[in-house]
Amino acid sequence: LAKLSHGLADDLLSTLYLAVECPVYIAPAMNQAMWLKPVTQENIQRLTQHGVTFIGPDEGSQACGDIGPGRMTEPEAIVSRLNTTDRPGLLQGKKVLITAGPTREYLDPVRYISNRSSGKMGYALAGQAQMLGAQVTLISGPVALPAPKHVNTVLVESAGNMYDAVMAHLSEQDIMIAAAAVADYTPTNVQTEKIKKQNAQTELSLDKTRDIVASVANLDNRPFTVGFAAETQDLEHYAKQKLARKNLDMIAANRVGQTEGGFDSDRNALQVYWQNGQKILTMTDKTQLANQLLALIAERLHAKNTA
Repeated sequence: LAKLSHGLADDLLSTLYLAVECPVYIAPAMNQAMWLKPVTQENIQRLTQHGVTFIGPDEGSQACGDIGPGRMTEPEAIVSRLNTTDRPGLLQGKKVLITAGPTREYLDPVRYISNRSSGKMGYALAGQAQMLGAQVTLISGPVALPAPKHVNTVLVESAGNMYDAVMAHLSEQDIMIAAAAVADYTPTNVQTEKIKKQNAQTELSLDKTRDIVASVANLDNRPFTVGFAAETQDLEHYAKQKLARKNLDMIAANRVGQTEGGFDSDRNALQVYWQNGQKILTMTDKTQLANQLLALIAERLHAKNTA
């Protein structure tokens, strides 16, 4: 960093830096004390003024045993950031609301009804939308994922909680992406004490939950509304049916229960439908898939606004 900031070209890397005319990105990695040294920060500031973009560093445990800033950003995150460089302002100035993860519908203080959603797709969408310039609000059910940086993350638990949170944050949103796997039903009565195992059989009384994405899509001043559909069969039929029935602008459908992709996986594929159009996004990691879907959403939003 010191060499680059002062134009010293005495090896291949520093010589290339002076010779190239393309954008330059640096993902630094060093001891926390080195990173925090005033002279290092001065070099970083100088390089930033010269047009260099820094990716990271992160904070955490270091090889020397120290803990602090200077840890190299994970390779997947570096690649993700570079994947957005060809369209960095694609969603500049847009407000995007995204739901992610499962919901939990409690039967008693111990047990609940839920599903296998990991939240990975919704979190990837939130992180990538932010990198593309959007102001992002992520409303998340219970997941084991860190909140994306620079994203307003709202944690909820039940389908009712998620509905209330969406409606509370919906004002002035340009895009709403409903990637959460929201429970279709919730117990009619939640027991205050743990239900005891007594009878050989038991019955549960369930009430249908409010359909969040359909509620948003049928508002007078609605945002561009994107739904998700997870199906085990007849994917195109059910996806197009939901697209029309819920009055959505777009639906992203994925097949679950297969050997690759779907719930829990880091990879997925999508079949995306809108009125009089469709596109297949082939199997890839969910970060790259999020980029592809966001580019398609931005394209269709522009087409809708200029029609």
